[in-house]
Amino acid sequence: MFRRVVLFGSIFLYFAIVFCFGKAAFSLVHAAMGGGMSLYGLLAILYHGFAMDMSMSGYLSILPGLLLIASVWLRPKTVAQAFNVYFLLMLFAVAVITVTDIILYPHWGFHFDSMILLYLQKPKEALASAVTWEIIGGISGIIAFTGLAYAGYAVIIRKQVRRLRPPHSLPLTPPVLLALTGALFLPIRGSLTTSTMNVGRAFFSENMFYNHAAVNPTFNFFYSFAKSEDFEVQYQFFDREKAGGIFAELHRKTAGDTTASALTTGRPNIILFILESFVADIALDSTVAPHMHRFAKEGVFFPRFYANSFRTDKGMVSVMSGYPAHPTVTLMKYPQKTETLPTISKALKLAGYGNMTFYYGGDADFSNMRSYIVGECGIKDIVSDRDFPANVRRTKWGAPDEYMLDRLFRDLTEKEQPSPFFKLAMTLSSHEPFDVPVRQFEQPFLNSVHYTDSCLGSFVNRLHATPAWENTLLIFVADHGYGYLPGMSGHDPRRFRIPMIWLGGAVAQPLAIEAYGSQNDLAATLLGQLKINSDAFLFSKDLLNTGTHKFAFYSYLNGFFMADDAGCVIYDNDAQTAIYQQGDPALEEKAKAFFQMMYLDLGNR
Repeated sequence: MFRRVVLFGSIFLYFAIVFCFGKAAFSLVHAAMGGGMSLYGLLAILYHGFAMDMSMSGYLSILPGLLLIASVWLRPKTVAQAFNVYFLLMLFAVAVITVTDIILYPHWGFHFDSMILLYLQKPKEALASAVTWEIIGGISGIIAFTGLAYAGYAVIIRKQVRRLRPPHSLPLTPPVLLALTGALFLPIRGSLTTSTMNVGRAFFSENMFYNHAAVNPTFNFFYSFAKSEDFEVQYQFFDREKAGGIFAELHRKTAGDTTASALTTGRPNIILFILESFVADIALDSTVAPHMHRFAKEGVFFPRFYANSFRTDKGMVSVMSGYPAHPTVTLMKYPQKTETLPTISKALKLAGYGNMTFYYGGDADFSNMRSYIVGECGIKDIVSDRDFPANVRRTKWGAPDEYMLDRLFRDLTEKEQPSPFFKLAMTLSSHEPFDVPVRQFEQPFLNSVHYTDSCLGSFVNRLHATPAWENTLLIFVADHGYGYLPGMSGHDPRRFRIPMIWLGGAVAQPLAIEAYGSQNDLAATLLGQLKINSDAFLFSKDLLNTGTHKFAFYSYLNGFFMADDAGCVIYDNDAQTAIYQQGDPALEEKAKAFFQMMYLDLGNR
């Protein structure tokens, strides 16, 4: 019996050590993102995250505990084989999660979770973001991690398994081992109080990288699966009446409000461009993106404009449905919910718009996008990668932007276009791995933005020379931002600030709209200019209306940001506190209420 008890303890501690090894590797690889890593900092990360490591270790020790009980009656060889298979599979799974997390963290700014499975439904497109060294390094890292971890198992665990013999105290051994296995409930739960183990338990520092490094990535991955889909009961900061009251006040319009007119016509032809990763600081730089820089001066420019989230699929719903992005939910996975949302294109269709087309050089089926475009946006005419010759689909994502924009221009000028029409075009060349057919800058992201900017500039210049220009409104808005600086955190406002520019012959005059806003506000703002009712867009506000309270809002995993003229706040749900606050302290309450109402509304759809 004694050998089995020692082996049980060894298994539990061994898994915890493997997790500590993985977190140490994560911390050292990305040390620069936390401003450097001292020995004290590394020890603090391991210490504060150890309870979560033990929780995950507890889960993984349940089956070995049951095997030890069964070993009392099974042949030693059978038990040894079962242990070998189990540990190989589990250590491989841990290696895949740990190494993948190390690779993705600089791009996402947080630990990846179950959301990745949606993207893996289209593996070719999911891998398109990765550069060759990341793929090779990832595979090598997984093999090395699995090999080292299994070697440790062979030395620490397998030797003990091979020495197992039928116990002398047969009646006592199974109950003792069963009690020990049952006792795993304590580390798994992490507490005897009402609070159970959660990601926030590892948070201990004002340095958010240290907090992220302390989180067990395997626990975080499986924890994301366990989150309830009963959305309306999530993030209940206040009772519903109070949250609803704060939300209503945020969207209240004052008496006698008016909407400033920015257009020369009430029914312009509209081309909406969703620009991949066009973060404002780069996309408006006169050297990197001279055309967008010029557009901002010639059109209606919104300099305090933010993406609602951090992924293309989330950004598209925010733009088209005026619906803020939920950080823990990929809404396109739920067609039964997205079909209840209003969309700009459907509102335009009811107002007489037709001739609607979606242009994209990549796979329109990626991330369930076609379902949303066709079903919810009502755009059945789709031009995607299959519509371009194979010789131009030479990047990992598909046809570079110049070919997509050339196709759009040819359709506008060579085909009859009944007015008013609506076109939606999404770029892709400034998506990782930034493989564009020109090289102007050494930094790949800057080079890709410069390339797409040149393509947009060419398109605008050509369209300007045609009669179609006079009655056309071009809207440029990014799908999300990008962490363009080394070590930029996943919640940094600079990562989320994006350009929104209105251009074209339908624009009355150059304007700079200094109001704070987000992607979800485009719907009400555009429809307000067209005098189309936007009441169905509950979370959208007209940025050109004098009577609305202007604020920006975005969410990251797992927190949110709000800013207005009175201040700004960043609240982290894992830390359960505001990690940055400036100006009006009441903004935290407003942000919480807005976030709560997002989930309540989603749950009721």
